[in-house]
Amino acid sequence: MSTNSRRYHITTFGCQMNKADSERMAGVLEEMGFDFTEDPNDANVILYNTCTIRDNAEQKVYSYLGRQAKRKQEEPNLTIIVAGCVAQQEGETLLRRVPEIDLVMGPQHANRLQDLLEQVFDGNQIVATEAIEIIEDITKPRRDSEVTAWVNVIYGCNERCTYCVVPNVRGIEQSRRPEAIRAEIEELARLGYKEITLLGQNIDAYGRDLPGSTPEGRHLYNFTDLLYFIHDVPGIERIRFATSHPRYFTERLIRACAELPKVCEHFHIPFQSGDNQLLKAMARGYTHEKYRRIINTIREYMPDASISADAIVGFPGETEEQFENTLKLVDDIGFDLLNTAAYSPRPGTPAALWENQLSEEVKADRLQRLNRLVSVKAAERSQRYFNRIEEVLVEGTNSKDPSQVMGRTRGNRLTFFSGNLAELKGQQVKVKITQVRPFSLTGEPVELCIPV
Repeated sequence: MSTNSRRYHITTFGCQMNKADSERMAGVLEEMGFDFTEDPNDANVILYNTCTIRDNAEQKVYSYLGRQAKRKQEEPNLTIIVAGCVAQQEGETLLRRVPEIDLVMGPQHANRLQDLLEQVFDGNQIVATEAIEIIEDITKPRRDSEVTAWVNVIYGCNERCTYCVVPNVRGIEQSRRPEAIRAEIEELARLGYKEITLLGQNIDAYGRDLPGSTPEGRHLYNFTDLLYFIHDVPGIERIRFATSHPRYFTERLIRACAELPKVCEHFHIPFQSGDNQLLKAMARGYTHEKYRRIINTIREYMPDASISADAIVGFPGETEEQFENTLKLVDDIGFDLLNTAAYSPRPGTPAALWENQLSEEVKADRLQRLNRLVSVKAAERSQRYFNRIEEVLVEGTNSKDPSQVMGRTRGNRLTFFSGNLAELKGQQVKVKITQVRPFSLTGEPVELCIPV
């Protein structure tokens, strides 16, 4: 490839794990001498980091690929990469469907991007989807933020929820060593980052694949221990984590979050359904009663904690009564944020083969009804912020009003207020909340906070 036109563009679909993977792959490309461009048509390396959780996300990828495949017929030096979960799921099928693709690579191969690309530049068409042991990544990600950063702590997932394709496309659980995680966080602190989010598809399972056990019979390393181990890194002011599984969420973890001042009072714990029969059909491994106990325990230790979750409507066989059990759970708990989706059959999952699929009309109706309730409950939860003073970590500018900066409260509520980004970026500011909306706040700055 010519060295006078080395530009890349990455389009990321899906979850936080994908966003973190994209940052790592961007770092690899920049170490190889490529410059980032916002315009995909100005790039000669196009990378789509894909998601297969929902069918519409997968179809959008094919739409994007179609445009770039047509472009490649006129620009043969264009390199097209499909990474992520669709790549892992489809493998060589992608090449048969879109033969212009140069590289298909699953999530486990993100660290190998340079080696794979060099093979492509030598004239090869590559499919890298075989299962491998993930090694420590020595590349430096190109972070999208200068204030907050993702830190992967565990890859893959050993759960076998009947609707979920993640174990098929992201592989088995592989926990990073705590020393490596702490070293990455220390480097982020040295670079000036103030907040980290620890990531895992099932973060509560961290450490159960690592060797060793305690005298009490616990795994030598678990996620609660990891929080204690990394908490005192100087310079890091806030710690978040996602995504939690109710099956493994313990009171010991909740107590640690209450005790450790840098850990933010925000918990993302998907429940998926409020009906026990559906939870069993989903193979989730808990009941709605257990889920409620977890939330009650969090609120005993941290009464003002923000709770967010994920929910699915229209799972195969879901009756109106079962759907109403989900509505009741949402109404009773009052989530600050709930990510909702209509069930989408995914290849290779048991539920996709069941005969009791619901119609798209029923799923759309239930999704609309659930979303209406979510907005009402989120608005109710927002009211508690009115006239309160909240600590906001400034991340950037309000894209709709350049005179305002934006950041998040410890409870993860997006907040806007007037200020100079050059002076406030990376600072925690005490803000008096003057306007509340279901999912965001506006306020007036009061004073800078003193870091923990």
